[in-house]
Amino acid sequence: MTRRKTFQESMGLIRLPPDKPPPNPASPSASIVTRYMSTGGAWLPGSDLEEALLKITNGRSGFPTHTAAFGGHVYAQSVFAVCQTLESTITQNSLGLHTIHGYFTAAGRPDRPFVYEVAVLTRGRSFLTARVEARQPVAPSRHAAAGSYTVPDDAVFDVKDLCEGNLGVVCYTAIVSFVPPRPHSLGANRQEDAVQQRFAPILAQRVPAAWDPSPPVDTDLLIDTLGVRDVVGTFPMVDMKKVDMAAYNAGRPLHERRELILYRLLAPLPSDGAGDQNNHVLVHAYAADRNGLLMAANHLEFPLNDKTATMSNTFVVHTNVAETQMDFLPPKQTDKFLEKGWWMQEVCFPRAAAGRAIILNKIWSPSGVHVATEYQDGLCTAMDKLPFAFRL
Repeated sequence: MTRRKTFQESMGLIRLPPDKPPPNPASPSASIVTRYMSTGGAWLPGSDLEEALLKITNGRSGFPTHTAAFGGHVYAQSVFAVCQTLESTITQNSLGLHTIHGYFTAAGRPDRPFVYEVAVLTRGRSFLTARVEARQPVAPSRHAAAGSYTVPDDAVFDVKDLCEGNLGVVCYTAIVSFVPPRPHSLGANRQEDAVQQRFAPILAQRVPAAWDPSPPVDTDLLIDTLGVRDVVGTFPMVDMKKVDMAAYNAGRPLHERRELILYRLLAPLPSDGAGDQNNHVLVHAYAADRNGLLMAANHLEFPLNDKTATMSNTFVVHTNVAETQMDFLPPKQTDKFLEKGWWMQEVCFPRAAAGRAIILNKIWSPSGVHVATEYQDGLCTAMDKLPFAFRL
């Protein structure tokens, strides 16, 4: 089985030389573009289920896996590239991530690197914005095995994987903003009751580690076909558990239903510099993008998904970045205690129409602070009938 990668392993980047000469610095519209390339493949949803599926289909691949890379990878890594570009400014001014407004315009592939181009848009005394775009080589990496969409764990992309600079269309673009820490105005620090309080009776039914793992691909048909709900899978960075909300959701309309996802770090994050605080935000954003549209399709009772694909994803940090920091503790110290290292996603589905669904995902700290919200809109459609060979 593929090893579960840490944040540091998943987010690896190398800086590339400029694609073209820098603009005339005397020009008022000059914008210097910095370029980075990912050094490892993105996680591929469902890739760790192929062996189990082949066993139950007697070697027939009835459930082909995705070919598109996990969107949370390019979402988080693109902002990591922005943070690298602005490292000195972020450190000097203690800037924390404020918003990520991202748009997915083409499917990413896990068998080749992403190339990120970062341009600073505005620099103010208390507000900084940047744009980042991602593209990929038109051909797979030389590490990719024939007929496979993945690369080995130890494969490291380098400039030779750029196929002589032949890059495809922009597959992702985002606007990112940063702000310095501020005190509460007149002490105002208000929020609704914490998720741990509102759902205390449900959360008390089991210790955190005893809930089933969040499925590698949260599709009811697939889970029922496998016959198991305890597949840990190879999702990077965090350990994720899915609270059983079936009894709570039964009989409720779509907009009142909830999914609760617990998560904790697999390994400590870097803590050498002030700018490293933003890495914790990127872990939250990475984990928040997992399974949302698939869970929406489950609640819509689709017999089989035709297409689930994010179109836009906005992540807003509501607190100073210090409150997003994730402590790493050995599992034995956190397995039984929700308040020790377990963060929580409170996911709801306000609207589904026009072949799309909305995901609203509130991020709660172990101490019950609502630190951030993800707002995701994407394609969410069902097949009219089940074909013989179908896609996850």
